[in-house]
Amino acid sequence: MRPAETPYEYSVKWDGEWQVTYETFRDMGIAYGVGLILIYLLVVAQFRSYLVPLVIMAPIPLTIIGIMPGHALLGAQFTATSMIGMIALAGIIVRNSILLVDFINQQVREGASLERAVVDAAVVRTKPIVLTALAAMAGAAFILDDPIFSGLAVSLLFGLFVSTVLTLVVIPVVYYGVMRKRVEWIRTATG
Repeated sequence: MRPAETPYEYSVKWDGEWQVTYETFRDMGIAYGVGLILIYLLVVAQFRSYLVPLVIMAPIPLTIIGIMPGHALLGAQFTATSMIGMIALAGIIVRNSILLVDFINQQVREGASLERAVVDAAVVRTKPIVLTALAAMAGAAFILDDPIFSGLAVSLLFGLFVSTVLTLVVIPVVYYGVMRKRVEWIRTATG
């Protein structure tokens, strides 16, 4: 409905908790999108490639596989703090993915085959990635029963668990699939 033109007319205004919820999720969604764009641009600058950041960011949507069932399992509402947890997860996942991709690139520059570098990256970088996830999950466990921040805790606990496992599998496989022909082409052109 349209607002009343004079104070003596009747009108309906949607307000209260639903209006605040709508505005909060809208703003958090915009922040999430802007954050993803900025992460993409930073990774483009680091790797000087437009394709590698897409590979690095591939596991970000997979956090939903952990976050939504985690909320349902614990009977927790998906709140604004849950959304903050999703934004934090994006940063952690990108960090983990960069660790893997950077290690692969370093090994290939040192003469290792792409296949060997991918396997070694998954083996060597698993420990730091898992330890980072466990530390964040342990911190989140302490706020699990907090009425305000429980959504953040659930997002971090379940999102980190699933995304860590998937990052260790998805990034090496996707990076190998994307870079295999490029590395072969570079080797035949230079050698």
